[in-house]
Amino acid sequence: MLEPSLDLYGETFERVDAVLAELLVKCHARYALIVDRKGFVLVHQRAVWAPKPPSLDSLATLIASNHSANVAIAQLFGEAAFRETVQQGAEVGTYVEELGPEALLVTVFDGSAALGKVKLFTKQTVERLRALLDEERGPPPELDLDEAWSNDTANLFDGLFVKRTQP
Repeated sequence: MLEPSLDLYGETFERVDAVLAELLVKCHARYALIVDRKGFVLVHQRAVWAPKPPSLDSLATLIASNHSANVAIAQLFGEAAFRETVQQGAEVGTYVEELGPEALLVTVFDGSAALGKVKLFTKQTVERLRALLDEERGPPPELDLDEAWSNDTANLFDGLFVKRTQP
């Protein structure tokens, strides 16, 4: 089974989430997502004013696939990869930057956002996120299932599977 290649939880998740929210405000983008290269949405933010996004799972899968195709195209020209990918339509655009070997930062913007600001603030955000993720690397928190949890769980199962007598 496929699993995300980068785990974000606890305080790290909250800090990353806050950085993405700040990106949206600075560049007036609709959405910001961290997508792993397998196509999983790891974190996402939506501007308060933005319309409901399309399926984020579908978007993440397509972004990851498109990025892989762009890497292959770059390699045809002797490049390791393209540093950035910009796609612009009549109403909406995407700007994708590599966050590292595991993930991509995707900024979705519309005509109210200047592409130059989107690129500038997304690049700055990538640097901040890289530093944040590098300092936060470490083992996941350990799950401590104490005796009280064990007793509560046993009581719950007993309640589910014990025959009840009619009063």
